[in-house]
Amino acid sequence: MNVEHIELLVEEPSMEAALRLLLPKIIGQLSFEVYPYQCKDELLARLPDRLRGYAAWMPDTWRIVVLVDRDDDDCAKLKARLEKMAADAGLMTRSKASSQPYVVVNRLAIEELEAWYFGDWEAVRTSYPGVPATIPSQAKYRVPDAVAGGTWEAFERVLQKAGYFKMGLAKIEAAKTIAANMEPTRNRSRSFQVLRDALAEMAVA
Repeated sequence: MNVEHIELLVEEPSMEAALRLLLPKIIGQLSFEVYPYQCKDELLARLPDRLRGYAAWMPDTWRIVVLVDRDDDDCAKLKARLEKMAADAGLMTRSKASSQPYVVVNRLAIEELEAWYFGDWEAVRTSYPGVPATIPSQAKYRVPDAVAGGTWEAFERVLQKAGYFKMGLAKIEAAKTIAANMEPTRNRSRSFQVLRDALAEMAVA
């Protein structure tokens, strides 16, 4: 069955800002809507009721994507928590579906949205030309999903050292600016790649 619409639930407004620019590059003309919460705790607290609501009325041609930052959480435990919420609402997830149709895709940004920026440093340099081209070759930034000490803090430090955001990283502004220049097919962040591939799969289903 063809997918006609995707609902995306995200934990904060900067992720929404990035996805509104990135999604058309991944899913083309497929209809979507992004719903941001104010923080991860709010999304997780409200998600069970939200999913039960979807289960009561949502068309078979719609899909739901839940996207949260891993932060310091254990990946397996956080993913299992999301999977249980979907199961409790009576919704099949992509992880559990095997060959069956699924409704919900749960994805983690590891550890945060800013890992996607480290994964497409060309987009960052286009957006902020003063940042060093050598960042991806430095050991501490080489694996975007494994930047130590907080991904957004590391990203802020790199930009501030280059003369940007002296008063602190403006996350929504940066998301809009960088996402406009991102090319999904070249991103080196593994967590971005698995989200991208799941979305692309829906676009051709």
